[in-house]
Amino acid sequence: MFAALIASALYMATYLSFVRLLRYPRNWYPPSLQASLTTGVLAALTVALVSLSPDGLDRPALAVSVGFIVVLFYIIAAPAIAFWPASGLANRAVEFLAKHGDYAGLWLLAPAIFAGLAISNIKLQAFLATAMAIELTWFLRQLWAGRQRRRLYPLSNNDLSVLETQAKGDLVAFRQRHGIRELMLSTGAVGWNGCGKGTPACPFNLYVNRLGLNTAPCCRDHMKDLSHYVADCLVEMGVVHWLEGGSLLGAVRESGTLLDWEDDIDISVLLDDDMTWKRLASGLAERSARDGYYVDLFKKKGFVSISFSPPKRWPFRWERNRLRGEIRADIIIYRQAISHGETVLERRSHKGAMPATESGGYGVPQEIVMPTSTVPFLGGKIACPNQAEAYLCILYGDYSEVEYTYVDSGPANARARIDIIGDTPVQ
Repeated sequence: MFAALIASALYMATYLSFVRLLRYPRNWYPPSLQASLTTGVLAALTVALVSLSPDGLDRPALAVSVGFIVVLFYIIAAPAIAFWPASGLANRAVEFLAKHGDYAGLWLLAPAIFAGLAISNIKLQAFLATAMAIELTWFLRQLWAGRQRRRLYPLSNNDLSVLETQAKGDLVAFRQRHGIRELMLSTGAVGWNGCGKGTPACPFNLYVNRLGLNTAPCCRDHMKDLSHYVADCLVEMGVVHWLEGGSLLGAVRESGTLLDWEDDIDISVLLDDDMTWKRLASGLAERSARDGYYVDLFKKKGFVSISFSPPKRWPFRWERNRLRGEIRADIIIYRQAISHGETVLERRSHKGAMPATESGGYGVPQEIVMPTSTVPFLGGKIACPNQAEAYLCILYGDYSEVEYTYVDSGPANARARIDIIGDTPVQ
């Protein structure tokens, strides 16, 4: 019995380590070696405890425990893998499992019961029971969250035109085929049952990137709130910051609005000897926890993710990585550097066509950014590079050209006709 309790605890530790590991693909990064090794070691210890005994190796228990972990963790990882744009990983199987991620783990309930009854191994039985109890708890919590009150949003003419084009006129079949629960069709009227603080976010990595739809109106509202919240926090902390990437593009070219298919808010910050990583991270974490936003820190990547969804208590904190959708602001860290005799602001990760620096990062001339200016954005003003158009040219070249970033080619080609006819500039 004591060994069974240890097996149960080991599986729970493995599970929590694995769902925490999923924050990497969810944010478009490969998992770190340390996090991967931690999860792998915990999984190996779980399998070893279940399948080894004083009498030797229990081969059936070994096969069941290994197979069960591999299949179940693949199911659990599907929504996070589906976040990764143009990676080739988000195949039909992944998309299918992500679509049913709220309850797909329970599909293993019958095999778990059969294996537990067929193999007389109390450690295996405890392991299987713990795994299924976690999946049942996950399902019930998502069922409750899905029943929370939602606000019905109207769709704009452009939103509706893009939707009808991608659905080829059959909205009912399109809704059913792709599991678009938020799309409300009633007596000829079309609306969007929007997400909120108490509900899971719309899975617009599927809706926008895979299906080519516009970002849902609820998500656009939440991005607006989040962008100004993060900017206000940075101003309060005295952090030099500016709009980045697609958010800056929307502010400059779309007259202060979001791109129609935007999937996050991009903000950059400048760190120095005074504003260190530790000070930035602790300040954002403290404010966000107080105000009901989730913060994920990636120090080695030079990246902070702030999500619109509220933080959960342990042990449910990291299970958010199993959700299909997320509304977030991505904060990228820049530092001053010298490259080819020029003072630049340098980041670790690649962005657009930003040139490489001598130290292996990517950067822009400091005078293009500093001192920062401001630009109208979503009903307010947010800091931007003082030469915003030059900054966008470095990232995108001719940024007035039509280009659907991260949208799959088929849906992008279909929706392009609507945007051209509707005279909607795109990137």
